[in-house]
Amino acid sequence: MKEKYRVAVIGRTGKGGYGHSLDTVWLKCDKAEIVAVADENETGLAAAAKRLKVKNTYADYRKMLEKEKPQIVSVSDRWPDCHREMVIACAEFGASIFLEKPAAQNLQQADEMVAACEKHHVKVAVAHQTRYSPRVKVIKDLIGEGKIGEIVELRGHGKEDRRGGGEDLMVLGTHTFDLMRHFAGDAKWCFARIQQSGRKAVAGDVRQAGEQIGPILGDHITATYGFAGLATGSFVTHVAKEGIGSRYWLEVRGTKGVIHVGFGILPVAMLCEDPSGMFGKSKAPWQEITSAGLGKPETLDAKALENGNIFIVDDLIEAIEKDRAPLDSLADGRASLEMIMAVYESHRLEKPVDLPLKNRKHPLASM
Repeated sequence: MKEKYRVAVIGRTGKGGYGHSLDTVWLKCDKAEIVAVADENETGLAAAAKRLKVKNTYADYRKMLEKEKPQIVSVSDRWPDCHREMVIACAEFGASIFLEKPAAQNLQQADEMVAACEKHHVKVAVAHQTRYSPRVKVIKDLIGEGKIGEIVELRGHGKEDRRGGGEDLMVLGTHTFDLMRHFAGDAKWCFARIQQSGRKAVAGDVRQAGEQIGPILGDHITATYGFAGLATGSFVTHVAKEGIGSRYWLEVRGTKGVIHVGFGILPVAMLCEDPSGMFGKSKAPWQEITSAGLGKPETLDAKALENGNIFIVDDLIEAIEKDRAPLDSLADGRASLEMIMAVYESHRLEKPVDLPLKNRKHPLASM
C-alpha cells in the first residue's frame, strides 16, 4: 500500500478559525494522514489537536513546516489577511495547499502567491466547493452538449443580508464569479456602479470590513461582465429588507434553455428547455439535475457528504500525482478575485474596464 500523504493544518482561532471544515476533511481521506496542526491560540490549538487526533502541535506554523515537512497543508482560516504569507511559506517548503477562500485581499498578494507556487512547483486548490459538485459537473456537460444552446446571460446575487454590498461581494461573490467562469470562461470586461444609502458611493464611504478582507465600499452594487461570444453576466447585492438569502443562486440563460443552480456540494439545480424559462408558463417542464444526470434520481447520500471538501482534497491529490492543475486552482481563485476588484476599478474610473486589470493594487486605495 502506498504511503499516505503527510498533511498539516494551519488555523487561527478567533481570526478565521479553521474555515469551513478545511481541517477535518482530512480525517475522511484514505490517502492522507494529519501529522500536525498549528494555531497561535493556545486554547484553540488544544481543541484542534483533539478534534484532529494529532499529538504534534505548534504555535508557529513556520516551525511546523520546518520540522514536520508536510507534503500538503490546509491553510484553513477564513480571514485572508495572512493567506499570502502562509501560502508562500508552504510553497517554499515544497508543500501543496488546500486554501480557504477568498484567495487573498488584493491582486498584488494573489500575484505573489501564484508566482511562488509556480516557482516551487506546488499545487493549490481553492475552497470554492460548488465547482467540485457532481451536479455542477453534469451542468457543465449539459452546457457543453448544447442543451441550452449558446449562453447569453448569467445572473447572480449575494446573500444580501447585513453584509449586502461590499462585504457580500467579497465573501460570497467569489463563489458566484467562480461558477460564472466555470461555465462561460474568463470575463473580458466589467462595468459597475456602487451606491451608499441611495447615492453614488464616494471615497469617504470606504471602510474596513470584518474578517480582514480589506477595504470595501457600498451597500448596493450592480456589476455587468462581458464574456466570449454572446454571454454577459450580472451580479447584484444590496442590504435587503426582504428575501434575504433567497436570491443566492446563479441563473444561466441560453438561446435554447435555462439552468438555475444554487451553491454547495449538492446544490439545487434545475433545467428548462425553453429559452423563456418562465416558471409555470414554459413550453417545456423544469427538470431536476442530479449527479446521475438530467431528470434522474439522486444516487448520492447528502448526509454522507456533510463535508463536501472531500471532493476537493481527492482532486488535489490526483493533481499532485498527475502533475496537472486542480479543478479550482490558485489561478482560478485569483481570477474570481479579479472580477471583484474590477467592480471597484470600474466604479473608481467611472467607465468599463478590461480584464485582466492593469492596476494590480486595490482600487479603493486609489480613491
